[in-house]
Amino acid sequence: MPILKWFPPQGSPRTFVLYKPVSTIGRALGNDVAVMTGGISDTHAQVLFDGRDFNLEEVDKTGEILINGKKKRRARLVHGDRVTLGDAELQFSIFDEPHGPSRPVMTAATTDVERAARAAISETGTGEANAAQLAGVRKLHEFSEKLMTMKNLDELLEAMLDAVIDVTGAEKGLVLLLDEAYGSDGSPSGQGGKPVIRASRHVSREALTDKTGAISDSIVRRVLESGRPLIVSDALSDDVFRTSESVVAMRLSSVMCAPLVSQGQVTGALYVGNDRVKGLFQKSQLELLSIFAGQAAIILQNAMLLSALRADKAKLAAELKDKRFGDIIGVCPSMMEVFRKLQKVATTDISVLITGETGTGKELIARELHRRSNRANGPFIVINCGAIPENLIESELFGHVKGAFTGAIASRPGKFQAADKGTLFLDEIGELPLNLQVKLLRALQERIVMRVGDSKPEKVDIRIVAATNRVLEEEIKGGRFREDLYYRLNVVNIFCPPLRERGDDVLIIAKALLTKYAEELHSAVQGFTPQALGAIRKHNWPGNIRQLENRLKKALVLCDKTLLGVEDLELDQAGENNILPLEKAKEEFQRKYVLEVLERNNGNRTQTARDLGVDPRTIFRYLEREANPMPSGAGGNSPGGSGAT
Repeated sequence: MPILKWFPPQGSPRTFVLYKPVSTIGRALGNDVAVMTGGISDTHAQVLFDGRDFNLEEVDKTGEILINGKKKRRARLVHGDRVTLGDAELQFSIFDEPHGPSRPVMTAATTDVERAARAAISETGTGEANAAQLAGVRKLHEFSEKLMTMKNLDELLEAMLDAVIDVTGAEKGLVLLLDEAYGSDGSPSGQGGKPVIRASRHVSREALTDKTGAISDSIVRRVLESGRPLIVSDALSDDVFRTSESVVAMRLSSVMCAPLVSQGQVTGALYVGNDRVKGLFQKSQLELLSIFAGQAAIILQNAMLLSALRADKAKLAAELKDKRFGDIIGVCPSMMEVFRKLQKVATTDISVLITGETGTGKELIARELHRRSNRANGPFIVINCGAIPENLIESELFGHVKGAFTGAIASRPGKFQAADKGTLFLDEIGELPLNLQVKLLRALQERIVMRVGDSKPEKVDIRIVAATNRVLEEEIKGGRFREDLYYRLNVVNIFCPPLRERGDDVLIIAKALLTKYAEELHSAVQGFTPQALGAIRKHNWPGNIRQLENRLKKALVLCDKTLLGVEDLELDQAGENNILPLEKAKEEFQRKYVLEVLERNNGNRTQTARDLGVDPRTIFRYLEREANPMPSGAGGNSPGGSGAT
């Protein structure tokens, strides 16, 4: 069995058996490897066994770990590795030492039978006993090598049973598992249950044909209840078991059984027997069987955990499928309204105006419109009206002919021509200069464009989808946007709500983004701490999904833990919403509600006043407040937040 040997400054070395999937190392007495020396933390590090390898990793970030003199945070341990934790010197060995000048320290998990087995080995010292031990170690080593190549659980258990039968001389072997031993998450439930045969093997390397009549229920029950391994040399003559119905019926002779223990709970048993030979098994073989039982427990637990993880992943994928509309994620009422509109207008050719704050996913909406339209096989062309110099926008939109201006060395089509038979997405349409708004209006009305420097019109078959984070009604009032172009673009309006108004959608989006970018960035992060989820939910996210996405990418690159915390996301109380006095909160709610109804009515103030049962002057009052927002301490939103469109 693998061990860690500690060499204290004074006194004899101390040996600790690594019998658990997770063994902790530190100064505190509660650790599996309690090393009371200077420079080591209460819980300094831990050794993890994944069914194949033993890995050492840090627990306390302030503590130093050296493997063979080199600093490490996590490393795979191999036989003979020298481990330094603070002032403590330890050595890892893949096999326990059966005897030697210094007796191993017995851990809490070392059973009475194991103590007796070690004593028996050291007392006999015969060549026959040593040869048997060596054969057992070789079989264990062969099985450990198979662990690295086999993935199928049944094959692993069968290979283990074959090895146990070979080394013990048994004619049959079985692995039994309590049917209620594991919970839904794959961890031991701590509950009992009926032992069920999980795998069986005969000396002929075939599965047993009659599994139910191959074991003694009373012997198995004794092992499961006591949690200790057991040898019965002649079951028919044994004072305890000779009256057992199963022993009498099967005329059992030699039986050996060891418990499967996982996280302190008995979860099953490893059973071997030979009904033709009495006194076959020795105490030294019981220790080897216990080691194989430990291997079986780890294999089964890992298989259960893997099964639970796959089930959780499938469940999460199914839940996410219900909450996903194409590439868009959301289940809040406002997003349900977005999806309803999107599905209605996608198959038509009418123009759509997408409004909302920056970072809310307007381009995703536009792409989904195109994907669900009859033009899905055509091009989807994007042009950012705010990112192109004013003197080049006309050429970008409509193209130019050779010699139309300095630098026009060849004729080139514009975005309108490139989007023929497809969709043209005009992002940040509110940034378009007034002089080009006239030409754009004509192109939208007639579906005819003219290249710069050309006199020949070209017909285009396109669908227009536009987006803006500005309140275009206010832009019209200020003379910065043409009203006729607004009504041409805004046949159907789709409003993308800000992230702070989408409730628990922010958590669903955060988890989906983490899964996506953790894989892309090869990060070991697997989730969020509960505190981080609470902070994400409370944060205002002024940059919306784009800000959340960038914050997660940064955290995944810099974080060394498996769970992202509040500090990794750089979130604190300052990001939480302020608590307003009741009167101000009521006023803020009314303001948002009025603007939401106004948006639903496509900016029609009279209809909005009629729907709300208020005087039209009330609507004007709220619009004036939106144009001149309250100070930040009053909890108001800036123009363009959830304003009227």
